Amino acid sequence: MTVIGIGFNKISMERLAPVVGKININNNATVKDIDKMELNVGNKKQNALKFTFEFKASYEPNLAHITLEGEVVWLEKESDTEKILKDWKKDKKIPKEIMTPVINAILAKSNIEALVLSRELNLPPPIPLPKVEAKE
Repeated sequence: MTVIGIGFNKISMERLAPVVGKININNNATVKDIDKMELNVGNKKQNALKFTFEFKASYEPNLAHITLEGEVVWLEKESDTEKILKDWKKDKKIPKEIMTPVINAILAKSNIEALVLSRELNLPPPIPLPKVEAKE
């Protein structure tokens, strides 16, 4: 149904070498696990899904890395929650109508955080920034 929360619980960054020459930056977001969690909504309890994720920006060749780990809370219909968990435990599959907004939420939050952290390590931004071109 919808993402209702996202947060980080681990942030790691390291520059291993000076930034010189051609640099390749690879960004990757992966869902590591899914668990059921109970939310208090008003005076009733409702089950939600907690997606544990990892986002990694790697600066190659072996220059630096930024790793963010966290959780996305997804509110789903009670009847679908158990099926999603069962499918995940069985073959690590997530329906694309859920996976797409979850990954988009991870990328939106993680790319912004990685952009700020890259500045602290004097690294190029991990995502392309808009550029202005002068016209005659």
